[in-house]
Amino acid sequence: MCDFVSLWQGGPLFAQSEHFRLGTDSVLLADFVTAERYAKGIDLGCGSGILPLLLLVRAEKLRMTGLEINPDAARFAEANLRENGLSSRGRIVTGDIRDHRRLFASGEFDLVVSNPPYFAEGSGAVSPRGDRAAARGELLCTLEDTVSAAAYLCRTGGAFFMVHRAERLTDVLCLLRKYGLEPKKLRTVSHSAEKEPSLILIEARRGGGPGLRILPALYLRNADGSETGEILRIYHREERP
Repeated sequence: MCDFVSLWQGGPLFAQSEHFRLGTDSVLLADFVTAERYAKGIDLGCGSGILPLLLLVRAEKLRMTGLEINPDAARFAEANLRENGLSSRGRIVTGDIRDHRRLFASGEFDLVVSNPPYFAEGSGAVSPRGDRAAARGELLCTLEDTVSAAAYLCRTGGAFFMVHRAERLTDVLCLLRKYGLEPKKLRTVSHSAEKEPSLILIEARRGGGPGLRILPALYLRNADGSETGEILRIYHREERP
């Protein structure tokens, strides 16, 4: 049974599988993606479908596919699309990212997004639950699996947007170039101005020329602990007149 809640007042309804909990990283990535520029997108490892949902709500001409290996999470993702009347523009495919060449055509999408597992095998805390361990660590899908799939699925001139741990920035940049995805925009995310970055948001272009823009940092909290104006905007918590 799906227990739907409104993501914000008047916003879309969302129910989440116990295997994949809604996190700040996915919400920040959805805001970072320039969804209105694209026609056909795919989310690699969509979990309960939060990224397709947020992008479809924002971009009326966009069509999204979610690829998810966990059948239970995929069912929630399908339910979220149905509940919000988005099934005509969104679909969920239950399958493995590593099978992307069998599931989809080369260059089928002009937008690829992903919030992949963060921790390389042997690093980071591992949950005793296999589903949650796979969501956090590279047990079923490595960073290279994600980037190589994105490169295959993204047409020339299309874009790949991803969120990852700041400590793995070198890995991310090296793999993007290895697979022909040129990094174009980078934004760091920190808890506050006094803290070092914990996340990176990155946009890469398939077949793009060199040249990386470093955007202003995104801070979650002000010095007094209150949410920054940008976070209030992203979460639709701005004060209303």
